[in-house]
Amino acid sequence: MKSRIRVLLLALAFFVAIPASGQTGLSASAHAATGDAPTSTPIKHFIFLMQENHSFDNYFGTYPGADGPPPGTCIPVDPTRPGGRCVEPFRVGGRAITDLGHSRLVHDEQFRGGQMDGFVAAAGLVGSENGRIAMGYYDDRDIPFYWNVADEYVLFDRLFTSAAGGSVANHMYWITGQSGNLSGETIPPGGFTNIPTIFDRLDAAGVSWKFYIQNYDPAITFRNPGTGDRQSQIVWAPLLAYPRYLDNPRLKSRIVDTEQFHDDLANGTLPEVAYMVPAGSSEHPPGIPREGQRFVRNLINALMRSNYWSTSAFMWAYDDWGGWYDHVPPPRVDESGYGFRTPALLVSPYARRGHIDSTTLDFTSALKFIEDNWGVEPLAKRDRAAKSIAGAFDFTKPPRPAVLLPGQRATAEVVAPHRKGAVYPMYLMALVVALVLFAAARWNLGLGELRGRLGRLRLRAKREGS
Repeated sequence: MKSRIRVLLLALAFFVAIPASGQTGLSASAHAATGDAPTSTPIKHFIFLMQENHSFDNYFGTYPGADGPPPGTCIPVDPTRPGGRCVEPFRVGGRAITDLGHSRLVHDEQFRGGQMDGFVAAAGLVGSENGRIAMGYYDDRDIPFYWNVADEYVLFDRLFTSAAGGSVANHMYWITGQSGNLSGETIPPGGFTNIPTIFDRLDAAGVSWKFYIQNYDPAITFRNPGTGDRQSQIVWAPLLAYPRYLDNPRLKSRIVDTEQFHDDLANGTLPEVAYMVPAGSSEHPPGIPREGQRFVRNLINALMRSNYWSTSAFMWAYDDWGGWYDHVPPPRVDESGYGFRTPALLVSPYARRGHIDSTTLDFTSALKFIEDNWGVEPLAKRDRAAKSIAGAFDFTKPPRPAVLLPGQRATAEVVAPHRKGAVYPMYLMALVVALVLFAAARWNLGLGELRGRLGRLRLRAKREGS
């Protein structure tokens, strides 16, 4: 009986000797999941979500310190008749919005050779109210979480779409650095074949990757495009228009539902590079921004609560301007683009705090960062010449603790570093205490005697250790 009590007491003494930090004999690296491939920065996991159809002025034109419309802005209803009626920027609020035109034709009519005064007229081609609505904007009453992110992390106010058009070309630039030699805004009948993607480069270099799709339906590909809104899946996720990504089981297994992102965070299987696209939470009109905001916030909060936070960066942007007004003329870098500015934000423990980055960027600037960080070759002329998003980071300082930002304009909550290892000693303590109390009751061992034996055992251990 006494020998059994002694074993229990020794177990409890061992627990008491565990450092308060929660570290056990396991190395810290056993609990901290990081990328395996060498990188040029502390970023081991880069996640890029592409949302839909908003210009910079539409979301952040009134954000303090950002480059928004100048005072007195009023865009003419008919730009060919100076002095006529015009429309000033106005808050959209919660009103229902129909989809504005955002083809290459609409872009050129709104751009008007750099005069930037055709927004109302071009959008009005599909109705007078649609023309006026192009001047609408949202602010922190409508997208409070996004403004909270801008306050704490990085807002880009000079990120232009890669192509002066819609989704197909811009999503191709996002993953390939080129438009795909498209003659229009449609996917070629045979899909994309010989155009290399960033995932080809990563695969060859042994860098893990995944493409996450919200509400993913594996049956919808360029071979079976489906109907209605579900057709957007193959436009927003271009890998579904690549025969080799569909026909190779290993490559196809990297295309997964967004729910897998949460599983990967929990299971320690987050890839080093992850691309994401939405479905119902895209913010594409007539969808409301708040639905997309909730989707983005859940993704970021999950990352912040995981082991991956200290080595990660999460970025999101919008694939095109959606027909909304923006006052900054895009630079003409080649026949494809740039297109108008869209919002883009970066969340990372290394992101500059409350920083507005005004570097001229496009979607290939993220490719540039990936290529530089993991040491892979550029894909095309555009990403080779692009400026990187690297200036949005400050790697001279240690990683910041995660900050859970509220869905309203309110105080944020700092999150303590997540360490799975600290949980296990708590379980051990509960088990040992239960066993000791059971033994004391079973063998009628008084509480005073129990404390005395424990104290003597710890004193003996201390003397023997010295």
